[in-house]
Amino acid sequence: MKYLYRIYQICVALPVALVATIITALTVAIGCSLGGGHFFGYYPGRWWSRVMTRIFLLSVTVEGRENMEPGHSYVFVANHQGAFDIFLIYGYLGRNFKWMMKRQIEKIPFVGFACKMSHQIFVDKRGPSKIKATYDNARRTLSSGMSLVVFPEGARTFTGHMGVFKKGAFMLADELQLPVVPLTINGSFKVMPRMRDWRWVTWHPLRLTIHQPIYPIGKGQQNVQAIMRQSYDSVMSALTPEYQGFVENPDQ
Repeated sequence: MKYLYRIYQICVALPVALVATIITALTVAIGCSLGGGHFFGYYPGRWWSRVMTRIFLLSVTVEGRENMEPGHSYVFVANHQGAFDIFLIYGYLGRNFKWMMKRQIEKIPFVGFACKMSHQIFVDKRGPSKIKATYDNARRTLSSGMSLVVFPEGARTFTGHMGVFKKGAFMLADELQLPVVPLTINGSFKVMPRMRDWRWVTWHPLRLTIHQPIYPIGKGQQNVQAIMRQSYDSVMSALTPEYQGFVENPDQ
C-alpha cells in the first residue's frame, strides 16, 4: 500500500496540489488587491487547505466547534506537529482569522506572496524595532475584530511532543482582554514532520480539537501566566498518549 500511495502522489496528488496552490495564490493576490481582503484573505486559503487534505486522501476529524461563539474575536494557540497543521487549521477551524507566522514563509513561491497580499503577520525577530512592528501589526489585527492563530512553541516539533510556550500571543490576549482558545493537533507529525519536508506524505488520520475559550482573570503578568499554563494543559490533555509529556525542542 505504501508504494501504491506514493505512485498516486506522483501521478495525481502532487500535480493537483501544485495547480491548486498557484490558482489559490493568484486568487488571493488579485482579490486582496481589489479590496476584498476579508473574503479573499481567508476563503480561498480555506478551500485550498481542504483540497490538499482530500487530494492526499487524509481523513479529518474536528471536535469542539460548538465552543466558539459566532462573531467573537479569539486568540487561537496550537501545538505545532508538522506541515499539515496549516491545512488542518485553515481548512477546518471554521473561523476567519489571520496567521502569525515565521517570516521565512514569505520566501516560499506563491504561498509567501499570497500571505503578504492577504496581510498575514510575519514574525520578524531581527532587532527590537522589527519585533515591535510585528506585535503592533498583530494588535491592529485583533483590535479590528479579527481572530489570530499562533503556534506558541515557535517551531515544529522534532519528536511529536510539545515544547515550551512563548508569551507573545498570551501578552496580546491579556492587553486586549481577549479569550484564548487552545487547539490540539493530532496526526500531522505522522503525515509530514519537519524532518521530511518536501518528501513523501505518509497516510495518517488528522484530528483537530477545539477547546473551550479561556477568559482573562485580570490583567498583567499573573493573568498571562495563568492563561498560558491553562492553555498548555488543555492542548496537552487531548494529545494522543504517544506524545504526552514535555520534550524540549532544540531550536526553541
